[in-house]
Amino acid sequence: MKVKFVLTMDDVVVNDETIDQIVLDWVSEVDQQEIMEVSHKWITTQNFLTHRMEGLTRVGESSLTIEPLEEATDAGA
Repeated sequence: MKVKFVLTMDDVVVNDETIDQIVLDWVSEVDQQEIMEVSHKWITTQNFLTHRMEGLTRVGESSLTIEPLEEATDAGA
């Protein structure tokens, strides 16, 4: 299914430069399992963003929104 991700980060330090806010959004084709994996890692992994983004050393607050753009279809139905 096609989903829109919106990542908002406040009080960010990238390459030793302080930035008030960064908002990234993208559309991706993913299945329900991939959405669950990303959601689980987001919730349970400390420093999830700084481990995945080169140059990012600090994030004050962040949020990740995952919004379906089309309904999931049941391939077996």
